Amino acid sequence: MKNTARKKKPASAEMRDEYRFDYSKSKSNRFAKKMESGTIAVVLEPDVAAVFKNAESVNKLLRSVISAVKPKAR
Repeated sequence: MKNTARKKKPASAEMRDEYRFDYSKSKSNRFAKKMESGTIAVVLEPDVAAVFKNAESVNKLLRSVISAVKPKAR
């Protein structure tokens, strides 16, 4: 006699009400060291991000804009 393969139930496209997460297998944030105190993250729109190669080029342009605009005395 041949063993027939059991049919798998189709995966549900809907989300479950609850997911169990095993925190013992979690890893620390590998990017946390790169974020110094006082550093903020900014999300650029795709058309703006296409102009810049990296963070240094964004910072260089922003610094030139800041130096061109004279700050008001507080």
